Amino acid sequence: MATTPLSQPAIERHGNATGVQQQAAGMLEYARSIRRDLHVWPEIGLDLPKTRERVLEALDGLPLDITLHKTTSGIAAMLTGDKPGPTVMLRGDMDALPMPEDTGLDFASKVDNVMHACGHDTHVAMLAGAAKMLSERKATLPGRVLFMFQPGEEGYGGAEYMLDEGILDVGPNRDGSESPLTAAYALHITSSLPAGFIGTKGGPIMASSDVLRIEVKGKGGHASEPFRTLDPVPVACEIVTALQAFITRRIEIWDPAVITVTKLIAGTATNVIPEVARVEGTIRAMSAATRKKVHDGIKRVAEGIAAAHDMEATVEVVLGYPVTVNDGPSADFALDVAEAIVGNKAAVRMPHAVMGAEDFSYVLEKKPGAMVFLGGTPHDKDFRTAAPNHSNRVMFEEDAMITGMSVYSSLALRTLGVTLD
Repeated sequence: MATTPLSQPAIERHGNATGVQQQAAGMLEYARSIRRDLHVWPEIGLDLPKTRERVLEALDGLPLDITLHKTTSGIAAMLTGDKPGPTVMLRGDMDALPMPEDTGLDFASKVDNVMHACGHDTHVAMLAGAAKMLSERKATLPGRVLFMFQPGEEGYGGAEYMLDEGILDVGPNRDGSESPLTAAYALHITSSLPAGFIGTKGGPIMASSDVLRIEVKGKGGHASEPFRTLDPVPVACEIVTALQAFITRRIEIWDPAVITVTKLIAGTATNVIPEVARVEGTIRAMSAATRKKVHDGIKRVAEGIAAAHDMEATVEVVLGYPVTVNDGPSADFALDVAEAIVGNKAAVRMPHAVMGAEDFSYVLEKKPGAMVFLGGTPHDKDFRTAAPNHSNRVMFEEDAMITGMSVYSSLALRTLGVTLD
C-alpha cells in the first residue's frame, strides 16, 4: 500500500493557526524527509551510525553546540538564545525494534527484521524540526534549549548512558551567567489516540519493567514412569497460574501490576521427563512499593510451590526501567501548552497510566518534567482498532508531526517565559 497523501496541504489546513503552528506546518516536509530516511534504514540499540549521520545532516548549519556522546550514538545539541535565561531539555529517542515490517508503505524498512514500529523515527524528525524552528527564533530566545537525541530506549537504557556522560550538567551561559536546567520533556507518538491529540497526566504515567526468570529443578526420567521422577513441567505450569492469582488477590487494583509469562521452556523429546523447566516473562508495576511487593511475592510463590512437590525453584528478577513519574506541575503545564495548540477537546488529561515502560524515567528522577503522548493514528483509521505501537503493521499519520513540532517548540518557549504568538 502506498502512503496516503494529505487531503490538503498542511500549511493550508493550519491557515488560522498560531504563529508556532504556522511555522511547524512549514516544517513538515523537512520532518517528513528525515522520518522516511530513518524508517527505510532503521537501527537497533546503542550504536546507530546511519541514524546519527542523518540527524547531524539535518542539524547542519543550525546555530547549535553539538556534543557527540562517546559510549553511544547519542547527540546533545544546545541552542543558546541571544538573551540570558534558564535551560529546558527536549528529548527524542532514535532506535528501532528487532521485528519485521508488513505495512506495505513505499518507504518501508529495507533492513530485514528491523522496523521503526514504535514511532521513534517521528520523534527524531519532530525534534529536529523543533530545533530548526527554535533556531529561527534565536535572536529573541531568553535562555537555552538542549535537544537530546537518544539511542537505545528499547531495552538498552540509552538514557542512563547519556546521563552518565553528563548531559544534564549544562553549566553556565557563554557569558558566565547562570542557566540552570529547569525542566525536561519528551513526546511519544501513539496509535491509541487520534492524530494530533495530546495526552498526559501528573504522577506515574508509565510502568516499571523487569525481566522474570524462574528455573524449576526436578529429576528427569522416562515419560512412562513419572512416579520415578520429579517432573518439573506441571510444577512450572502451576507456578504460572498461581502468579496470576497472586496478582489479582494480593496487589491493590489502584496501584496495579502485571506479570505476563511469555516463555515456557522444557524438554527435549516426547518420551523424556526433563530435569529442568524454565519460566520467563515480564513484570510491570506502577510504584516502587508495588514493584518490590511483586518481586518478593514471586519468589515466595515459586519457591513454595516447588517445595510442596519436593523440588527447588530459583527466581531471578533482572531490573529494568523504573516507573516513569511525571512531575505534577510540569504535566499541568504541558496540558496548558497543548490546549493552546490543539484546543481543550484534543488536549486530554489521561485517566490512567500506560503499562509500557520508558527510560525517560531516569531523566525524570533527576529533573522535573513530563512524558507527553501525541496521537498519531492515520486519518483513515479508528484509533480504537488501529494496529498498536510495536505491531508489524503499525502506521503513523505524518501530518501529526505538525502538532508534535508545535508542542515541542511551545514547551521550550513557554518554559523560557516567551508568550506564544
